[in-house]
Parts: sequence; structure tokens; C-alpha cells
Amino acid sequence: MTEIQSQFEDYVRRIQHFQEALSLMAWDLRTGAPKKGVEARAEAIGTLSDEVFSLMTSSRMGEFLEALEARSDGLDPRAVALVRECRREYDRNQRIPRERYRAFVVLTAKAESAWEDARNRNDFALLQPYLEEIVAMTREFAGYWGYEKDPYDPLLDLYEPGVRTAEIDLLFATLREATVALVGEIAESGRRPDPGVFARPVPVETQQSICRWALRTIGYDFDRGRLDETAHPFQITLNAGDVRVTTKYIAEDFRSALFSAFHEGGHALYEQGIDPGLAGTPLYAGASLGVHESQSRFWENVVGRSRAFWEHYYGELKKRLGPTWNDLDIETFYAGINDVRSSPIRTEADEVTYNLHIFLRYELERALISGDLKVADLPGVWREKTRALLGFEPVRDADGVLQDVHWASGSFGYFPTYALGNVYAAQFREAMDRDLGGLDRRLAAGDVAAVREWLREKVHRPGRELQPHEVLKGATGADRPAAEPLIRYWREKFGPLYGL
Repeated sequence: MTEIQSQFEDYVRRIQHFQEALSLMAWDLRTGAPKKGVEARAEAIGTLSDEVFSLMTSSRMGEFLEALEARSDGLDPRAVALVRECRREYDRNQRIPRERYRAFVVLTAKAESAWEDARNRNDFALLQPYLEEIVAMTREFAGYWGYEKDPYDPLLDLYEPGVRTAEIDLLFATLREATVALVGEIAESGRRPDPGVFARPVPVETQQSICRWALRTIGYDFDRGRLDETAHPFQITLNAGDVRVTTKYIAEDFRSALFSAFHEGGHALYEQGIDPGLAGTPLYAGASLGVHESQSRFWENVVGRSRAFWEHYYGELKKRLGPTWNDLDIETFYAGINDVRSSPIRTEADEVTYNLHIFLRYELERALISGDLKVADLPGVWREKTRALLGFEPVRDADGVLQDVHWASGSFGYFPTYALGNVYAAQFREAMDRDLGGLDRRLAAGDVAAVREWLREKVHRPGRELQPHEVLKGATGADRPAAEPLIRYWREKFGPLYGL
């Protein structure tokens, strides 16, 4: 390693240390920090973020990048990838005035707290002024970054590099047609699991035990992480040895916490599975949010809602639930965790209708960014589009426009990655099924380790050293997202369940 390369890596490591402090502050803010401390915390986050921004856009960083790019032929692939990612961040952030970046960070930190208050009080007006400013600043940033056709493109590129709005439009159109058709067939089948069988209280302490068991079962390392409670479940990585997950407990339906644990655990397995040699660099991260979501959706749905998995583990779950659940047989349980019916809440939606929630948010945030939709009109348009897509209107804004924290966090362009995650997960599933000689056979035998190790080698270990299309190509042979594997998966799974 040359002297300049060593200095560059030390410089990058310093930035990562600031990022760790910011992640810890964000985790604390979302898991119980006192409300009266939010204002000061937001300012502290702004100060540290300003320092990170300064380091990432400094003349020193520019000099490092130019020097290393000039001698890229002598760099190993990992060093080339590190320079690539730092160049990407440098070029993007250089275009934003430093004071505007800091203002945005402080604004979103305050807005997240305002969102939680607005949701608890079912009052969109409490969030509206923050969201109006966030949308205005996001549009401003899109202008700084530049785009050829659509101001949404640079926002999407933040989370899914290389994918453009036009490609998402085509993919979502195919998925929407297939989803609406399948939902219609299921409705006409007349088969409906009885949701009442799950309407029995499960103490939070019991649910915590079940969630910890589920996380251990799929391979989450508690020596490198922890499980906490929050209003909106999330996973966050502080460093390679500290990968945290959260969930939310609903006493009347343990399924919510359980499948949130599978979901966030999937994210965490990705982070814990990255090559340790990438630690301390921005390469110790997922290739993209779409690839990251593929892991959460894979463990939540492809594994966690599969019959094969529960053929092996259902006895363990019932033992933890206690004797009041002895009457719930595996067939009723399996049907109940795969009940396809419209839900007002995205995080509680079934596999099939879930993407409809994403299409709704995608359409709305594109309209906000283009200027075709005003923030003040958002609750009403949300209700109208929910009725058109899902067949009903949410009774309360808390169960509608206020249910997600993403816009309050300034995360425009994020929502499409959830649907992309479903698409990638199905592509990985088909490749894994082929490579392992039958995915269901492995799960029914309790061989979760084989599933995890396949993902670790094909998806997790490279971290961000590989770009999303390279991860997809290496694992599946295809280098672009495709709807057909997901549609096939749905048909194979829900056809027998609903007699289609």
C-alpha cells in the first residue's frame, strides 16, 4: 500500500467514526430519548453532520481522489471500489451549499419528532410545515444534483444507483397488472382465513422472547447486536460489531412483532455478513437499499411465511406461546400468516398487496417532487388513491398519510426500493432453489444455515464493493430487476392456498 493510499484510508476512517456517533444519536432519538431533548439533539446532530460534510467535500478529499484515480491501475479491486464510492459522495455533496445541508439535517431531525407527535395525535397539521420545507429543500437538492428528464431520478439514485424512473415505471406497471389480477382471483375464490384465531393477547415479555428466538434461529448474532422496542421498527449499524434491530409489540396480535423481527433481522444478517475486511470504510454497507430490502423481505416472507419453515419450527413457536394456543394447528397458522386482504398499514400488509402500498407512495412523492401536488393536499389525495388501489379509505390520517416516517426523514426516493427488494428476493429465491437442490427441502429439514450461507457468499460478503447489478448478476445470472420471478413465486405459493 502506498503512503497516499494509507493516508486516504485513515482519512475515510475518521469520517466513519463521526458516522458511528451520528448513528448512535439517531438510534437513541428513535428508541426513547426524552421529548424535551429533541431540539438540542437535533442541533448536535446538525453540528456533527456538518463536520462529516466538510470532511467529505474538502479540498483534501478532492486531492486524494485525483491522486488515486491517476494511479488506479496499481490499486487492488477493493481500493478501486473505495475510491469509486468516495468519488460518488464527493461529487454529489460538492454541489450542495454546506449551510443548506446542515439546515436539512437539523430540519429532518426535528421533523421526525413532529411526525411521531402528529401520528400519536392523528393531526397532520403538526407535521405539515416541516414537510413543506422538506419537500422544497429536496426539490432544491435535485436541482443541484442535476437530471436529464425527471427530477426524481437523482433522488432514486441516492438509494438505488444505476436505476432510473423510466425503468421503475415499466417494472411497476407489470407488477401492478399482475397484482391486481391475483388479488381479484383470491377475492373470487371465497376462501378467507379467520383473523379472529390470532385475536388473543400475548404479553410483551412473551413476544420479546419469541422475537429473540426467531432472530437466533435465522442466525442473528446477539454478541454483535441487540433488540429494542420503537414506534417504527428499523435496523441500524453502528460498526461491524454493533448491528442493532428494533421491533414494535402489539399485545393483541403477536404476528406484527414476530414478522418485524424477521424483517429487521434480514437487514441485520446482511450487515453482520459483510466481509470484516471492509469494516471502517463506506464499503461496509449494502450494495443498495433495494438489495438490502431483498434480504429483509426474503427472511420475512420467503422464509418466515413459508410452510416449509414452520413444518420444522412450529412446535418451538407454540411452546413459547403457551397452552392457550394449543388449538391452533399448523394449517390454520400458515393460512393466517398468508391472509391476502387489503390493510391500511403498509408494514402489516400481506406479500401480495404490499407492493400496492409502494405504488401509492411512489406516485405521491413523484407528484410532490414535480410540484404537481401540494403538501396541504396530501391527506386527501392519499385517501383517494388508497380507495382506488386498495378498495377503501383509511379512517384516520394516523393509519394513512402519517403511518410512515420516511418523508419526515427526508427520504424521498426510498419507497421504490421496497418493491425492488421484493423483486430481487424472488430472483435470489429462484437461483437459491436451483443451487441448493430445493429451498423448501432445506427449510423443512431445519437447515436455515444453508440458506443463510448461500446469501452470505452471494450477496452479503461483497458489501458495497460490488454495485447492485453486479451482485444480482453474480447470484442469479441476470443484471436487471425482473418482475417474472416474483409473479411466479406468488402463483406457486398462493395458488394452492386459495385453490386458484
